[in-house]
Amino acid sequence: MGSIARPLPTNLGGVSGGGAATNGLQVGRERCGFQMPLHYPRYSRPEYEEMPEWKLDCLLAEYGLPVIGDVHHKRKFAMGAFLWSY
Repeated sequence: MGSIARPLPTNLGGVSGGGAATNGLQVGRERCGFQMPLHYPRYSRPEYEEMPEWKLDCLLAEYGLPVIGDVHHKRKFAMGAFLWSY
């Protein structure tokens, strides 16, 4: 009976060249998956309440959070996720 394990591909970045290989993963210009932003958003409650929908969409997507629902749902979700005392 054979093993079901398959060898990992040597190029997981999807593009050959353009970066150093580390443990079979391509490092350099290509990004793989979600990358947590460096800083926590520092908006106040009034800023969230006045924030346009497109900016809420960008903020939520940047942190890998769901961008669904109407603007009131997105605003409430963002305030609950990013304000310490909601």
